[in-house]
Amino acid sequence: MRSRTLALATASGAALLAAAALPASAQQLAHATARPAAKSAGVQEGTVGAADLLAKVKDCQQISNGKYRTDEETAATIPVCGKNGAVFWKADMDVDCDGQITAQCNKNTDPWFQEGTAFEQSDGEPLNAEKLPYVVVPSISGIWDYSKAGIKGGGVVAIIYNNKVEYAVVGDTGPDKIIGEASYAAAKGLGIDPDPKTGGADSGVTYILFKNSKASPIESHSDAVSRGDALAKKFLQDN
Repeated sequence: MRSRTLALATASGAALLAAAALPASAQQLAHATARPAAKSAGVQEGTVGAADLLAKVKDCQQISNGKYRTDEETAATIPVCGKNGAVFWKADMDVDCDGQITAQCNKNTDPWFQEGTAFEQSDGEPLNAEKLPYVVVPSISGIWDYSKAGIKGGGVVAIIYNNKVEYAVVGDTGPDKIIGEASYAAAKGLGIDPDPKTGGADSGVTYILFKNSKASPIESHSDAVSRGDALAKKFLQDN
């Protein structure tokens, strides 16, 4: 998140410097404008509480051969853990806008934008990051092979942040040494700033991926929610 955090800090700093040149009557408004926009609280999906899920993933039985970075410049400290028919990790959230070109996800809004996703809709089109909550998994490497762990495209994921639970699907793959990324819609649903350039969350995001699960079709968020709620209940019941 450092590069995107720095971008936000630079933008805010520029606005504050400009404000210093304004008359005193206008400086208060300029300083207010320079502050990051307030975030929404996000919405709770399903019937399983965040606290119950977090208690279940308190301890980590590492299944990855090594650990991941959250960003290029950070140390590799994030393991992939396994438990009760699921894999999970605790990381940050970078915002992925890849897929269909929309008003919020395009080359103008996202300098890293790509017109495709590793996994596609039932009609063969890329996923819509603006509308569909999806999670990005690291590309297969010596650190971890998601496919051998029972994780597939369209697999159901529970994302937990700020005491809220949101359900998503596995929708894309990312760098093979970095972890902690989800779509514009996933961030927005959790009350995280979804701006692909300056948004995201630096920490505090838990991702629980249910093995051998799949939303049908992949683009149906309602199906991911209903399946996810049932899988979460089973996850809590298993020893």
